[in-house]
Amino acid sequence: MSQTVCILLNPADRLQLEAIVSDRNRPLKHVQRARTILFSAECLTVQNVARRVGVSSPCVWRWQQRFGEEGPEGLLRDKTRPPGKAPLGSSVTVRVLALTCSEPPGSITQWTGRAVAGIIGISNG
Repeated sequence: MSQTVCILLNPADRLQLEAIVSDRNRPLKHVQRARTILFSAECLTVQNVARRVGVSSPCVWRWQQRFGEEGPEGLLRDKTRPPGKAPLGSSVTVRVLALTCSEPPGSITQWTGRAVAGIIGISNG
């Protein structure tokens, strides 16, 4: 069974979305999002919208919901995400700098990132 979401656009929103689609300097993601809403306003099924725009069905649902909540401006912003890892603290940075300013141990002639990370106990990546 096909799922259809028909979005009702007012003339101002339609003009704004069509302007986004026709602007050749816009990022592709903005054009795809605007096309998703314009096709949804034609009462196409989610699968047809996804096929025409070249995105997945969950992507169509996401942008339909965002448009319903925030209007055309919501399509132009990405949601912020928290960073994957917290940055290293200043005490760790000081220890790394102090270590690299000293002579390397043994027969090593220079410090490597792997050696410093192993001694300090942090990730090399």
